Amino acid sequence: MNLSAGAQPKSVSRASLSRITITEIRSAPLFGESPQGGWSNEIQAGDSVHALIAVKTDAGITGYGSVFTDGRLVEAALDVLKPLYEGENALEPERVSEKLHQNTFWMGRGGTLTNAISGIDIALWDILGQATGMPVGQLLGGRYRERVKPYCSLLMDEPARMADEIIRYREAGFRAFKVGWGPFGRRNDRRLDEAIVRAAKDAVGGDAKLFVDAGASDAFWPNGLKWALRCADMLGAHDVDWFEEALKPDALDDFVELRRQSPVPIAGGEVLTRRQSFIPWLTRGAFDIVQPDVTKVGGLSDQRRIAWMAYDFGIKYVGHGWNTALGIAADLQLAGALPDTDLVEYIGGSAYVDNIIIEPFRLDSEGYLAIPTRPGLGVVIDPDKLARYTPDASKFLA
Repeated sequence: MNLSAGAQPKSVSRASLSRITITEIRSAPLFGESPQGGWSNEIQAGDSVHALIAVKTDAGITGYGSVFTDGRLVEAALDVLKPLYEGENALEPERVSEKLHQNTFWMGRGGTLTNAISGIDIALWDILGQATGMPVGQLLGGRYRERVKPYCSLLMDEPARMADEIIRYREAGFRAFKVGWGPFGRRNDRRLDEAIVRAAKDAVGGDAKLFVDAGASDAFWPNGLKWALRCADMLGAHDVDWFEEALKPDALDDFVELRRQSPVPIAGGEVLTRRQSFIPWLTRGAFDIVQPDVTKVGGLSDQRRIAWMAYDFGIKYVGHGWNTALGIAADLQLAGALPDTDLVEYIGGSAYVDNIIIEPFRLDSEGYLAIPTRPGLGVVIDPDKLARYTPDASKFLA
């Protein structure tokens, strides 16, 4: 029995739920319409920076996940991991994922292997949901809410074009926006930075949230703490709701000081991987909002632990799995299972989000996304749509 993501197998009985065996894991690189990242070494449409994972089982259930890295690296990682996952019980996502992490950390924890394990972990939770007939969010702890507000993530541009881009997505129904990267902070021109923010703020309107992402994880980011402090003051004057990635991603001491002085909340953490790496950032108070990326941090298993750790420290969690429809589906499920998570990131205009599932995400009249209620991640991959972005879609889904 071959199943698309989110489909429920009728042949799985309660008696068989003690064990479902992993038989194979496949990957599918996505390329052809890769959205730009605003990076100094810009992504090209033909680059593979995102990939999908399919975990096959002897029960005919297939779970799907998403990985934020080059598809060629994912394929290599699966070869390395194969002796560890083959024959494992697909109904035990946390144990199996931790087994993969523990037995490969010396090969480079936090790199390609961690990214690939993230996609496997998401797919295992998808399998557990399908096998039990429950959405992943219930398995992760319950459903605190039925819908979540997405913020439309857009690249910064020159002020006039920035305003036009935001208006287009506002007309599509979004009521929260993040703008970042592009020219912001990269031209040593504070007037330009402020003009972009002013144009964005005017375009979103008084009833919508606006977040600003400097994108300081870009290669050779030129600015430091003093720039970030001045910029935070400027953002505060324009009533921006948070300041993201304002400093180089390893500048822990500077982040602590920035959060202490900034008039706007400080967000970050998307480049950190594994739950352990978040401990000093949370214990030292470097963030008001922490943003682990489920498609590289270690999957839903680590994402959930980071989110609850942040909650206990009074730090808000907002997921960063924006890169594909499966990443957003995972973020939606976890957002529903946490008491105070009311936002998810949604990249504007990405084919890998909007055009690979049978029923694309739809905003309601108030700009919210419903959390899927089908078993597993709750979304179903469309084979014909996926075939546009990966060379062997039929083999991947078979």
